[in-house]
Amino acid sequence: MTLAFIFPGQGSQFIGMGRDLSESFTEARETFQAVDDALGFDLSNLMFDGEADALNMTENTQPALMAVSMAVVNVLKKQGNIDFASKCSFMAGHSLGEYAALTASGALELSDTAKLLRLRGQAMQRAVPVGEGAMAALLGLENDVVDEISKEASETGICEIANDNSPGQIVVSGQVAAVEAAAALAKEKGAKRAVLLPVSAPFHCSLMNPAAEEMAAALADTNVQSPSVPVVANVTAQAVTEPSEIRDLLIQQITGRVRWSESVVWMGEQGVSEMVELGAGKVLSGLVRRINKDIACDSVGTPEQVEALITKLG
Repeated sequence: MTLAFIFPGQGSQFIGMGRDLSESFTEARETFQAVDDALGFDLSNLMFDGEADALNMTENTQPALMAVSMAVVNVLKKQGNIDFASKCSFMAGHSLGEYAALTASGALELSDTAKLLRLRGQAMQRAVPVGEGAMAALLGLENDVVDEISKEASETGICEIANDNSPGQIVVSGQVAAVEAAAALAKEKGAKRAVLLPVSAPFHCSLMNPAAEEMAAALADTNVQSPSVPVVANVTAQAVTEPSEIRDLLIQQITGRVRWSESVVWMGEQGVSEMVELGAGKVLSGLVRRINKDIACDSVGTPEQVEALITKLG
């Protein structure tokens, strides 16, 4: 068995996430407290008992999802005595999940990651005024067809592929008119569905350049170590271990395509036969099954699932 740990991104959040971990494990409580302390406000209370609208604000969603993933990681490491460097070959995360992967691998400190993700969410929101950007999921089309659609839609404004999530599930991002044009074109070209997404900003496209500049400044002041486990970067779909390259790729990730499908394929080519999604929800597990049916995939986010994984890997 060659194992990879993977970490979820935006869209996996829900009110109540992490509460059962906090109630069951000291290490989880300590993780949530450390994130609260780093941010200077009670994010964990928002996650456990807050309003969905507040949790769905990207500046809250991003550190919150990372916190849940790291709560699981810290329980596995401390209570389960699991040595990630010897148990897994790669780590990877979807968009903000890449930060969780880097933290789990020791490349980033938890407090630094919490602050970076809070800033990342704020910077992404600031980059484009509300109502000017949009994203749409185009279902049932191949990459090359969506590439053509994006180019054609770009005649009315910016429209770029943002997420290559799995075969037949591609997300485009850009200016409202162009994204709406892409959705209409997709339906004409036989898409099963073309759905405008309920997002507050057009992530992972060139409209995010101002956010990339903010993150470049923040990352320049952040200590980045070599990860104990290679982390597969979203923008290259290949493993990275060099701290300066990690910084550069995190900056590029703000405007670049999340090559999730390619990342899973690449890990499979390196011999990965099993993936475990650590954190809230099971979105990535579903995507992995659609990308490569030969890779077994489980989600671990509840106390029972954590204990089962400790028993399995112990």
